[in-house]
Formats: sequence, C-alpha cells, structure tokens
Amino acid sequence: MDVLNQILNINAGGAYGGGKAGGAFDPLTFAMKPQVVIRALCWLFSIVVFGCISSEGWVEKEGKEYCLYNNDGMACKYGNTIGVFGFLASMGFIGGEFLFERMSSVKSRKRYVMADMGFSALWAFLYFIAFFYLWSQWSSAPMPPYGIGAGSMKTAIVFCFFNIFSWALCAFMAYKRFLIGAGDEFTSAFETDPANVVHQQAYSYSMDNDNEQYSASPFGQPQQGMEQQSGMEYQQPTY
Repeated sequence: MDVLNQILNINAGGAYGGGKAGGAFDPLTFAMKPQVVIRALCWLFSIVVFGCISSEGWVEKEGKEYCLYNNDGMACKYGNTIGVFGFLASMGFIGGEFLFERMSSVKSRKRYVMADMGFSALWAFLYFIAFFYLWSQWSSAPMPPYGIGAGSMKTAIVFCFFNIFSWALCAFMAYKRFLIGAGDEFTSAFETDPANVVHQQAYSYSMDNDNEQYSASPFGQPQQGMEQQSGMEYQQPTY
C-alpha cells in the first residue's frame, strides 16, 4: 500500500520528480524506489518469457525445428524478441534511474522522462499483442508429445500478460514525472533557501530605508533653520 501511495504521489523535491542533483547515494533507498521495483519486475518477467520460449518452444521433426505455438515460427520469434529487448531495456532504465538523481540539467531529465514514457508505453502495447498472439496460436496447437514444453508455453503467455501491466505502470509513473515538470520544484527550492531569504530581507530593508529618506523634503530642515534665524533681532556690530 505504501508503494502504491508513492507511485501515485511522485514528488521527490527535484526537477521531474527526482531528488536534488549531487545528493548522497543510499543503496537501500534506491532499491526501494517505486521505479526501480517495477523495473526489476519487468526485468524478471521478460526473463521468464524469452527463457521459456527459447528453452522449450522449439521441437525438432525430421531435421527441422518447429515452434510449439501451432508450428508458427513467427510466434516464437516474436515472443523471444520482445522478451530479450524488454530484459535489456529494463536493465538500462534501472541504470538510468541511478544516473537520474545526478542529472543537474533539467533538459536531460526531461529527455530521460520522455524516453521512459514512450518506450514503456510501446512495450506494454507489444506485450499486449504478444499475449493475444501466443494465446490464439497455443489454443489451436496440438498437444506436444508427452506434454513436453506445454507448461513453458503456458507460462510464457501468462507472463506476457503480467508484462502488460508492469510496463504500463512504468509508463504511468513516467507520465506523472512529466506532469510534475520543473517549475514548482525550483520555485519552492528558491524560496526556502536560507541564502535567498537573507538576500530578500536585505533588499527589502534597503528599499524601506530609501523610501523613508526620499519621503521627507530635502529642504525642510534648512528652511526651518532660516525661519528661526530671520525671527531673531539683528544686532549691529560694534567697531
């Protein structure tokens, strides 16, 4: 439940939902980040998909290899391809999360978030196609001899279904980051910075003093003095 709340309220105080650049690295905190946890699930699910298909998805008959998904070689190749690339991309994005906290450029963070959002949405869609594609071919395929490989083919289909939601969740988290943007975080950081507060107070104090100085007439006191002197009796000097 706590992880779900963190996913729905992504705001780490920095640009695009990340932490402050140059902050201390805590391995435990990094491993518990929602983005890292979901990426690890995508990595694991992808391993299961291409591992099951590549290990037991092919049978040899009369010197030729046939796919257990209704002898459709494209089904096995498609499942293997998205599984391998999903596995590699998951590792890449986990490394990207490590570097994301160290990106001082707002543009770099924006590009990373947009790439994360686009790729994750695309791979969720590809796994959606894979699930229905493999399921339709398996439902029409004959049972393999002695049932060898049937369990792996079913497992690959099930984990294609899991991958739809895991990758879609990654796309949703990236979309939340994109909505956060950079404006509010840098504005609040500027206002709460003690150095900026001191400068603002000093500037305000200087402006107040200037207003007080210019509010009074610069010739008020000399004129008053001249009036007093004019009221005094003139004494003729003695020689």
